[in-house]
Amino acid sequence: MRALTLHLRILIAILVVLGISVTAYQIFVLGIPVTEDATDDLWNIDAKVEFVANPKDPVKIQMFVPPLSRDFVSLNESFISNNYGVSVNRIDGNRKVTWSARRAKGNQTLYYRLVLTKRYSGEKTKIKGPTFRDSIAVEGPEKIAAEALLAPIRQHSADVETFITEAIKRTNNLNDDNVKLLLAGDPSTPHKAKIVELLLSIAHVPVEKVHTIRLVADQPQSPELWLRSFNGNDWLYFNPETGEPGLPADRLLWWTGDENLITVDGGKKAMVTFSLNNSEMNAIRLAKLTDENTDANFLEYSLYGLPLQTQQTFMIMVMIPIGVLVILILRNLIGLQTLGTFTPVLIALAFRETQLGFGIVLFTIITALGLSLRSYLEHLKLQMLPRLSVVLTFVVVLIAAISLFSHKLGLERGLSVALFPMVILTMTIERLSITWEERGASHAMKVAIGTLFAASLAHIIMSVPELIYFVFTFPAILLILVGFMLAMGRYRGYRLTELVRFKAFLKADS
Repeated sequence: MRALTLHLRILIAILVVLGISVTAYQIFVLGIPVTEDATDDLWNIDAKVEFVANPKDPVKIQMFVPPLSRDFVSLNESFISNNYGVSVNRIDGNRKVTWSARRAKGNQTLYYRLVLTKRYSGEKTKIKGPTFRDSIAVEGPEKIAAEALLAPIRQHSADVETFITEAIKRTNNLNDDNVKLLLAGDPSTPHKAKIVELLLSIAHVPVEKVHTIRLVADQPQSPELWLRSFNGNDWLYFNPETGEPGLPADRLLWWTGDENLITVDGGKKAMVTFSLNNSEMNAIRLAKLTDENTDANFLEYSLYGLPLQTQQTFMIMVMIPIGVLVILILRNLIGLQTLGTFTPVLIALAFRETQLGFGIVLFTIITALGLSLRSYLEHLKLQMLPRLSVVLTFVVVLIAAISLFSHKLGLERGLSVALFPMVILTMTIERLSITWEERGASHAMKVAIGTLFAASLAHIIMSVPELIYFVFTFPAILLILVGFMLAMGRYRGYRLTELVRFKAFLKADS
């Protein structure tokens, strides 16, 4: 007996831990929203390209576009132009669009439009980078100044991250004579980044420039320069002005390297203007769109991967254990008497179509008339199988009659009575009739009312939209319910109704 108890406890613990672990993985690792009302940002980015074309020369415009290989995924990408050929190529980890035309004249306007959102993949694609680089050749006073700056940088750093941070901070100290010499009167951010790259190259630490767009709606945008370096495992990002590590979450990496955003052959006065706006979309719908546009199988092994019609069926099925749990609590803890466990759950499912109030009325009418017929058939001394057949046929005729009269009276809700499980109603009538004969009318009524109350409560709980979404999205939660049901299977204590029944004994003892 003790071994059996230990076995049961271990089984319950495994089920609960497994259910919690899978659900936690879906929520915290895959990022699946806990509520159906959760929304995520959807960003629309427009890059407007303007230039003046030379009338006699072929036109070729090249512009970097986001590689979308880190935290974001594209839902739609379009290149809007008039009489231009368009091609997109990957070059050294970047993506570059090329617009070309044989002839163009005057002011020209092209558009690049991108709709993107956060990447939903649990594991983001990791792009490796170099961990060593050759030194940039430098001679004379510049070499001495660079070596003088590197000495305290080495002393005050412990790894690649702190080394780069210290180098950026030293370079931004405009009061340092060595920094003044290297900057040569040009304190602009790109030139500072160039000096940082020089210092790091002498220490054989690779670094590259990254150009980002800040995801802020309704504000003028221009690419912001950042620096990054690969430490062997991850890319480390740094603010070139402060040395602060870490790329903010609202930054979209547009391109890397020293090249300009746009180059124009056969034109002049090229200018790119960015405009952004964001909207919100249901998180699960957005996740499904993301899954369709990437190789990250975010929803491959979830119920959302099923056909839509099948999903609707499973939304009902996954709630049946919830209804069973309600009946289990009502019977084993409270002591409510019902006609079995599954009969109230099936009646609760029928209430989904008839609605609760109308369903209770229909159930009461059909059961009452069925009991009357069952009482009459008892006088005919029929065997059980023919008697059940007659009752079932009567239930079908009664349902058809109620549907017909409801339709004639304009009560379309009455048509849904056909969804009541006929066999369940037949067996309910039979079992109530037997209970009536064996234990009396009062007990039969008590059981009937208990069944109807349990079915009503189960229907209310099974119809909560937030609960349906949660169980359907995180079906591993059902393992936790199984663990609780197993624990309830060994409960031998008093029920709440029994405490009321035996209250008189307490008074007698006192």
